[in-house]
Amino acid sequence: MKTLVIITHPNIEQSRVNRTWMEELQKHEEITVHALQQAYPDGKIDVAYEQSLLEAHDRIILQFPFYWYSSPALLKQWQDEVLAYGWAYGPGGDKLHGKELGLAISTFGPKEAYHPTGYNHFTMETLTTPLQQTSNLIGTRFMPLFVLNGVMHVSEEELAANAKAYVEYVLQSSIIKA
Repeated sequence: MKTLVIITHPNIEQSRVNRTWMEELQKHEEITVHALQQAYPDGKIDVAYEQSLLEAHDRIILQFPFYWYSSPALLKQWQDEVLAYGWAYGPGGDKLHGKELGLAISTFGPKEAYHPTGYNHFTMETLTTPLQQTSNLIGTRFMPLFVLNGVMHVSEEELAANAKAYVEYVLQSSIIKA
């Protein structure tokens, strides 16, 4: 299965978690790593190139830090421009049908904060509902979330183990929600 990981982080070099995840992914030839901020520092997205990347892969993972209950701005812009009407959805918009879509998210808050009784009042599954619905709209099968919470308190050993678990998540073939 050809897998594309689209990484969106405005300061990847300063991100201990997202940089470590990216570096671990880059050790695997069967994973295409595509960092949006590095590809488009000016914010001008090459839509045709991005669509060709998506068409060439069976599984797409969106990796990002959770900012204000959403993704970084460049990923939202990427969605708006690349997942176009007539290409990704709507009449003739079937280019992604049958592919898999997953999310790999890092959060500053601890796991307990993402619970109905926690600080954020909602689970990560609830907070990512718009991206799950995007998956439905574009005809992809939505994968269970991969989340690392409380990134400021993760030890180097925990991060190394988590990065290996992330690669397993990206490469597994039997993790799709029914």
